[in-house]
Amino acid sequence: MIKKDLSIDFLGVHFENPFCLSSSPVGNCYDMCAKAYDEGWGGVVFKTIGPADFEIDEVSPRFDELTKEDTPFVGFKNMEQIAEHPLEENLADLRRLKTAYPNKVLIASIMGTNEQTWEELAGMVAAAGADMIEMNLSCPQMTSHAMGSDVGANPELCKKYCEAVKRGSKLPMMAKMTPNITDMVIPAKACMAGGADGIAAINTVKSIANVDLDRKIGLPIINGKSSISGFSGKAVKPLALRFIQQMRDAEGLENLPISGIGGIETWEDAAEFILLGSSTLQVTTAIMQYGYRIIEDLTNGLMHYMAEQGVDHLSELVGLANKNMIPAEKLDRDYKVLPYIDWDKCIGCGRCLISCFDGAHQAITWDEATRRPTVDPERCVGCHLCKLVCPVDAISAGEVVMKAGRVGTAASKEI
Repeated sequence: MIKKDLSIDFLGVHFENPFCLSSSPVGNCYDMCAKAYDEGWGGVVFKTIGPADFEIDEVSPRFDELTKEDTPFVGFKNMEQIAEHPLEENLADLRRLKTAYPNKVLIASIMGTNEQTWEELAGMVAAAGADMIEMNLSCPQMTSHAMGSDVGANPELCKKYCEAVKRGSKLPMMAKMTPNITDMVIPAKACMAGGADGIAAINTVKSIANVDLDRKIGLPIINGKSSISGFSGKAVKPLALRFIQQMRDAEGLENLPISGIGGIETWEDAAEFILLGSSTLQVTTAIMQYGYRIIEDLTNGLMHYMAEQGVDHLSELVGLANKNMIPAEKLDRDYKVLPYIDWDKCIGCGRCLISCFDGAHQAITWDEATRRPTVDPERCVGCHLCKLVCPVDAISAGEVVMKAGRVGTAASKEI
């Protein structure tokens, strides 16, 4: 078995591996978090703790899933709010966890309603033994506009509440950002100006995953009605990676410490987040589907990837892909890559022909006798839709050719 050093230091706190439970239903009590630690998770972000006088009253049912063909859990809709247990019970659980697992990282997620409650909660979780604080500025289904994603979209409130938390505690603190906004850089900079030490991104995306076509009601149905709420899972990974890249690309945030969240199900997902600048990683939806045991798959896969890359320490991979993401107007547009069809693999299904004709540039012709597709290099623009739809991977990147009138050599192009 390959062994590599998965430990990483984030905001001055040492993690034995980068994988953490995110603040969510998967870590809302002592027993759940203790089991996660026992299974090998590097850290826990305990489910968001609110003020003592803020009452949580949940709906039932509260979950829905997005599917595609026979694939379940492509995305996951969650109407649950912050921790439903009383404040003192949550604080007691934090104390028990830190006593029982002193070498594991315990992160307290908090959400206040004003400066005073933010400051007070910060002091309380610090006294309970938390190693770090995560400010939940981004929950999309809170019933109060003083809490959740409405706050995270307001840079002034972000800065003010970060300052309050830093008054309440000297613990390292990260602000959890909402994706329900056009530009995350603005509130992220406001949080850093307010004293945040890093950023957690992203929280869930406001959504309606499905609508019951007979009853004409969104899902899940609560007494004949539904509501917009947070969407997570594999489907949000592209959005999370986009926001993380944009923050790391912004002036003044090039070395921004980030805890990456959003659609991490496999070690490959984890590696992508790390390469785009995440030091630690948070997981919910994959745990809800497969259980805490997926930590073994995540850690083993990441260690094998590190071995393949010749990397001894995980920190060596953080942010390596950031520099390779550039503005669209700076991309090289002087050449095209023609698809190559391996006729030994081709099963003659015609998927490439249909997709190219109906959805691309009508660059594939069809021999009915042999059931073989052929690419017309003059009409082909190199979009590679055919490659993506081929069910047997018979199509790959082929010849690189320069566009008419462009200067350069195809051999110099990296594809």
